[in-house]
Amino acid sequence: MDIRQLRYFIAMVEERKISAAAKRLHMSQPPLSQQLKAMEDELGSKLFERSGKFLEMTEAGKALYKNALQITQLMEETKTEVKEVGEGVNGRLTIGVNTFSVSGLPKLLEQFQNQFPKITYKIQQNESSHLCQLVRDRVVELAIIRLPLNLDDFSVLHLCNEPFYFITSKKQTLTDQEVSLVEIEQYPLLFPSTEGLGVHYLIVEAFSRAKLQPHIVGECSDISLLMDLIASDFAASIVPETLLERYDGYPVNAYRISHTPELTGSVGLIWLKDHSLSQAAENFIEMLKKI
Repeated sequence: MDIRQLRYFIAMVEERKISAAAKRLHMSQPPLSQQLKAMEDELGSKLFERSGKFLEMTEAGKALYKNALQITQLMEETKTEVKEVGEGVNGRLTIGVNTFSVSGLPKLLEQFQNQFPKITYKIQQNESSHLCQLVRDRVVELAIIRLPLNLDDFSVLHLCNEPFYFITSKKQTLTDQEVSLVEIEQYPLLFPSTEGLGVHYLIVEAFSRAKLQPHIVGECSDISLLMDLIASDFAASIVPETLLERYDGYPVNAYRISHTPELTGSVGLIWLKDHSLSQAAENFIEMLKKI
């Protein structure tokens, strides 16, 4: 018994005549009668009794009708869902986000949700290098990361460049709104990343090019704790602009770092090369390309 036969059966139940059901199904009466006999033979049960000109369901017929309605409805819902997933209207967007995130990400996701309200989300936060591995392992399809990193395995959509700022507690107040690496060199620095990762590398590289040795007292990848430590005057730090936007109003002083065009952070969206993406991911990429 297949879905087609179940639809035939439902039409016979609802029309109560084989001739009327055949007309509704746009077929002749004899083949429909043959289908009914085939179903009864397969099930070993009589599905209808005749009551005058009309068909009346047997108890077996009533049981089949109840389940036939559920099965055909589920089939239609499945067809709709599969079609919507294929079009990216339905489905799931899996995306990794760097620890520092992107300040505009909530608005981007809100915009995407407005376009595709049936999409569900898996958002995973981690360091950029680990996010790359999550994309390789297909744990997430997309990731927003900070560069530089080795991205030979990935397609990359550049999103933005942003400056870095020198931040101190409110106790450490500088005269100017900009500060040079030479001035920063004397301060104890708590890096907002760990050695070998993108932000850590960018900061060290900037000092190296300026032939300076920063006074590094530690690393802290927990950004909330980092900001608390800076606010308590434990140390100073160098952070990307996005972090300041996320912690707007926090009790720290922020100074633009001058004369260091190389100390900027590049943010990009990555996905695996030569691998198919879900339509939800494709739609998200297309939305970002238009912004």
